[in-house]
Amino acid sequence: MAINEEITLKKLEVFLSFMELNNLARVGEALGQSTVSVHRALHSLEEGLRCPLFKREGRSLIPLHAAYTFAESARRALAECEEGVRKVREMSGINPVRLKIGSLYSLTLHCIPQLVIALKLRRPGLDIDLTLGSNRELLQSLADGRLDAIIIGEQGEENHANLVSVPLFQDDIFLAAPPDSPYAGTGPVDLQALRDEKFVTLNEGFVTAQSFNHAFALAGFVPHTAMRVGDIFSLINMVSGGLGYSLLPGRVSAFSSRLELLPLQAKYASHQLITLLMLKSRERDPNLLALAAECRMYRPARPA
Repeated sequence: MAINEEITLKKLEVFLSFMELNNLARVGEALGQSTVSVHRALHSLEEGLRCPLFKREGRSLIPLHAAYTFAESARRALAECEEGVRKVREMSGINPVRLKIGSLYSLTLHCIPQLVIALKLRRPGLDIDLTLGSNRELLQSLADGRLDAIIIGEQGEENHANLVSVPLFQDDIFLAAPPDSPYAGTGPVDLQALRDEKFVTLNEGFVTAQSFNHAFALAGFVPHTAMRVGDIFSLINMVSGGLGYSLLPGRVSAFSSRLELLPLQAKYASHQLITLLMLKSRERDPNLLALAAECRMYRPARPA
């Protein structure tokens, strides 16, 4: 059956943007369109589908179950089209000049700037977009084709189907404490001694939350978690302010002078492997090859 002419790739892009942002004005701002144009695109898409996607509540559009179902197919359709365009351009000798990379907030102090500078020296004409988020968000964006590559931390080596991985360095997990902590200067910390302390950690989906859970699983108890936060900067501020302790990777040590990282006893050892991930179907892309080469040569500024 022929697809109705009202269903276009541009309208799918508007639809997916609305499903993500859930606000007509913000979608218009993100896509460079007026709010009226965004609303018209969504309405005509419904007409083309001959199926309602939203219910109206005042001036708001509320996605129906049909919208969430259609969004899955729309993402795949756009990703396949983008991949087709990329392959045709590559066959014609025209390489993309923009690379979309995803990474963790905690890698933005040394690792990502160093890699971006080296990559720009290697490929001067390449423009780079950087997206920051959790492991869960970045892996989903890579799978959906919204990112070309991601650099994340993994709790040990993981086997990702359809992905190529390039390890950069290993980062150890420490007890994060304020400078006046009674545990400072006592040697490697025994987590058992902190059974009655309060802790702050990241939300699920971040690799550091995985490391936190892993270390306490080794310790054999569930810590008293006073708060969960959505970014590493808030977490550092909460710990340095005395709200609670946490477990953090060594790479965050330079983010704050009011934070002390204390080594754990060997029996609680937990590590993160900082890794570049990209789709196997794109591993011969010249820009991704250049990024992978820089990742293989990367050396952290401090011992990992």
